[in-house]
Amino acid sequence: MIAKKLMPALFISGLGIFSLSACKHKPTDAEIQTTVQTAIANYTGISAEVKDGIVTLSGSVSSADDKANIETAVNGLKDKGIKSLTDNISVAPPPPAPTLALSPDDSLTAAVKDATKDFPGISATVSGGVITVTGEVEKSRILTLKQALDALHPKKTNLSAVKVK
Repeated sequence: MIAKKLMPALFISGLGIFSLSACKHKPTDAEIQTTVQTAIANYTGISAEVKDGIVTLSGSVSSADDKANIETAVNGLKDKGIKSLTDNISVAPPPPAPTLALSPDDSLTAAVKDATKDFPGISATVSGGVITVTGEVEKSRILTLKQALDALHPKKTNLSAVKVK
């Protein structure tokens, strides 16, 4: 008789325990959104959207390593209610290497250096397309020097500071 009275009570208790375990809390999209935002907070320019437990990441990062780290961080949250991850993050191309703009004087200076290499005691500078020559040169070689420098097509060749021996 006690068993007949105890059976329904045991059945109801067991049913209550079963129903409590079956009512496990399923995170909302808003809760998942907060969890994901916390996980990616160190990465600027990245946003996350959550719909029906599916996380969509978008934005741009500067390296493939950053992208992989974000994916790993979000995939590590699968036990927090994330069903799947859609990764729309792009990796920005590196900035172009700076180009060194050579002035016209730079290329002329290199050419003048080459043209005067066979004239010891002569030095030349270039400024604004004008070649200014200083030093000493033999009388027989001054014409050769002048022709070599004029062949470079400067605005002017100034030999007034050259001493002729």
